[in-house]
Parts: sequence; C-alpha cells; structure tokens
Amino acid sequence: MTRMKQERLRRGWSLQTLGFHAQMQGAEISKIERLLVVPYSSQRERLARVLGITVEELLEEVGEHATTPAHVD
Repeated sequence: MTRMKQERLRRGWSLQTLGFHAQMQGAEISKIERLLVVPYSSQRERLARVLGITVEELLEEVGEHATTPAHVD
C-alpha cells in the first residue's frame, strides 16, 4: 500500500473525496495508488498538500509488503 492510500484511508476518505480536495478524478487517484500510472508533478504536489505529507512520501510503500533497507549494526 502506498503512503498516499494509507493517509486517505486514515482520514476515512473515499477516492472521490480525495479527488474533490485535490481537483482530480477518483479513477485517476485509484491508478496512482496502485502504481499503474505516475502522476504529473502538479498532481503529486496537490495530493501531498491535501494529505499533509511530502511529495517524496506520497508513493512510498508502507505496511507488510513494503521494502525497507536492511538494518546494519
């Protein structure tokens, strides 16, 4: 799951609600969340601003399937 989807769900928002706030279509947001398309920089900036995260965090994978760097002692 992307950080974008995690933040949307945390707020209890539907794809359409996020789309309303970010001035985008819910279908576009769904494709972005599933990493099927890469959003334009203007879309990334709007989505990040609406969700209160950075552009860099927007498409990070989170949760059980996320890849994280190995910890080195």
